[in-house]
Amino acid sequence: MTRLLALVRRDAAMAWRSGGIWLPVAFLLLVAALFPFAVGPDAALLSRAGGGMLWIAALLASLLPVDRLIAPDRDSGVLDQLVLRGLSDEAIAIAKLIAHWLGFGPPLMLAVLPAAALLKLNGPTIITLELGLLIGTPALAALGLMVSALTASLRSSGALAGLLALPLAIPLLIFGAGSLDDQSGSALKLLAACALVLVGITPFAAGAAMRAGRE
Repeated sequence: MTRLLALVRRDAAMAWRSGGIWLPVAFLLLVAALFPFAVGPDAALLSRAGGGMLWIAALLASLLPVDRLIAPDRDSGVLDQLVLRGLSDEAIAIAKLIAHWLGFGPPLMLAVLPAAALLKLNGPTIITLELGLLIGTPALAALGLMVSALTASLRSSGALAGLLALPLAIPLLIFGAGSLDDQSGSALKLLAACALVLVGITPFAAGAAMRAGRE
């Protein structure tokens, strides 16, 4: 457990020191600032479409650091050293999943507040959006880590990871954006179910991919 926490701290600190956390935040705010220029200043239209657009921006922002999650440690031999010290590939994947979420999830949720103001979202919509992102960003982090592990040994892995992740993220986008107009809360429950499945299978899928990459 101590080694696992140390790995989480290491990866999270590297993300913060390298400034990687600001890239997803800047991306989200830039998209939110440009969206009104594309659709016009109609406040009603912005409020209807803005929430779904922020979900798409959050998905794309989560994929920005995907080529740095596994490949650098794999190429430098860090993963091999961690395995030799007794950490399983699945434990390494769990640590990297937590660190990846800490690197983009909370900053992204904070960035949503000024972005929502730019898109004229009302208070209840912002609360639902933040709750959905709290549920959905761990799943986005898990999806990014899984495709990063699967493509770590390939060239142009970042672009390929994005192509793999986007179709798999469709349920998250459907239920996340759908929750903004759903008063019953069923969309949030389905979003939570999808997130639970993704977070649950990612350590095993990513661990198996990392193990296969050493063979």
